[in-house]
Amino acid sequence: MECAGVASDTPFTPGQARACTVREVLDRVGGKWSIGILVAASQGPVRFTELERQIEGISRRMLTLTLRNLERDGLLHRRVYPTVPPKVEYTATPIALELYESLVALTSWAERHRSTIAAARAAYDREHDRA
Repeated sequence: MECAGVASDTPFTPGQARACTVREVLDRVGGKWSIGILVAASQGPVRFTELERQIEGISRRMLTLTLRNLERDGLLHRRVYPTVPPKVEYTATPIALELYESLVALTSWAERHRSTIAAARAAYDREHDRA
């Protein structure tokens, strides 16, 4: 995430804060894959492979990047167990749990209205000669 116009890999001098805009925060939590990950992790600890199965269409690389970004932003906690092979679980942090009900409401709204929106798109496209 880029905050205050500074790239995320840019070092800061002591005492310098990086302020994120509301848009930057919403872009992260409202990202294509973030909502599903946060909803799943809010139910309790979840493993990488469980997320991979639950989130239709996500690639391993994108799941890894999204998990890393959500952890970096303080929305997920990553716990590695010293086993062979290593067991890794992700859990929602308190701020992600606060966000949970809003995400569920948003996904429920999308589920309820997806066919209405699809019909509206088709009607618009017919009206505007789109193939």
